[in-house]
Amino acid sequence: MEPKRVVDRRGLGIILVLLGALSLTLVDTSAKWLLRDGFPPGQIIFVRFLLPCILLAAIFTPRHGLAVMRTRSLKLEIIRSLCMLGTTVTNFLALQYLPLTITGSIIFTAPLILCLLSGMALGERVDLARWIAVLTGFVAVLIIIHPTPQSLHPAMLYSLAMAVLLAFYAILTRKLAGVDSSLTQQFYASFSGLLVSLPFAFQEWVWPQSAESWFFCALIGMVGLAGHTLYTMAHRFAPATTLAPFTYTQLIYMAGFSWLLFAQGPDIYFFIGLPILIGSGLFICFREWQIAMRGRQ
Repeated sequence: MEPKRVVDRRGLGIILVLLGALSLTLVDTSAKWLLRDGFPPGQIIFVRFLLPCILLAAIFTPRHGLAVMRTRSLKLEIIRSLCMLGTTVTNFLALQYLPLTITGSIIFTAPLILCLLSGMALGERVDLARWIAVLTGFVAVLIIIHPTPQSLHPAMLYSLAMAVLLAFYAILTRKLAGVDSSLTQQFYASFSGLLVSLPFAFQEWVWPQSAESWFFCALIGMVGLAGHTLYTMAHRFAPATTLAPFTYTQLIYMAGFSWLLFAQGPDIYFFIGLPILIGSGLFICFREWQIAMRGRQ
């Protein structure tokens, strides 16, 4: 399948990103609820990928047939899919022990890690200003976590691993842009996650015992597919530098759901570190925009 052309409709792109951020926040919220309800991580990961696979097969396969599986770079698709699965696994493991505000803050170091990895993976030069922005962002995360013997938890390593995997996922997505369609990428990511998680899903299978559990089991699959689809669509209508500031609304959504559903509201350190983290991420986006503009001149 051919990738769709880019159209400049920035307002629509921003709305799609805001909805995408909300959808991906609901993935984490659903996972945390199910974990607290006694569901094993392997089963939740399987359910996370099951519904997207059903929807993709039911909606797009009759229309496109085997064309959704045709890729010009099978190796990159598989590696990207494994990175996505890795982000899901490490995130859900972290959510067993940490509030949404902490996991979300650590995960949003991914753009900073991406900045560092871009030099190696994409041959892009990381100048001094971006190095400073990266270091500032990591300092912001340390402020949010405010590490003490009481606040530090080994599960934070899961969130850090997710941030690294998410950075690699972004790099591979960038490499596949213009190579495979977003539908093909979604197909490989969803079905790979389903197949790899299948052996672990039924080791400790737990049936939902309440309407809330059934609701979150259904929700986690639908919003997972919706979130990635909305983000992909948004980048058809607006440049990444325009959309990047609005992705940080996910942290605000996380703080709200953490407080409303789990009585884990953000503390003062979250409000101190969050603007610094957002500022460092936006500065990196601004520098990338400047470099891109110079390349066009």
